[in-house]
Amino acid sequence: MGIVKALAAIIGVAAILMGGLWALQGLDIVHWPASSFMLGDTSWTRNGVVLMVVGVVLIWFSRSRT
Repeated sequence: MGIVKALAAIIGVAAILMGGLWALQGLDIVHWPASSFMLGDTSWTRNGVVLMVVGVVLIWFSRSRT
């Protein structure tokens, strides 16, 4: 079970980072790459926040004792 929890933690961190990037691109704060269909599109803000929540849940699961 230890390998599953470690994998969940790694995927959770990656999901939080990717979701943050998506949310910031959707809010038109981060312009990387310079030209992208995601820039200024608020649906990507929503998608990013949802992905970040999934990442937090995965990390919470990986930290549980049972």
